[in-house]
Amino acid sequence: MTDSDAAIEQFLDAVDAAFEEYDQGYADADATLRVVRTHVDDLRDAVDS
Repeated sequence: MTDSDAAIEQFLDAVDAAFEEYDQGYADADATLRVVRTHVDDLRDAVDS
């Protein structure tokens, strides 16, 4: 597994967790979007490194 593969897997797990929290009513749409954007930024940083 490459570093990019690991970063993508981590991203997908984190986004799935954010969506799960939203689906269960623990977070609203705005909060979920902020979390997903943060994970997108983290993924970009990991892939660009």
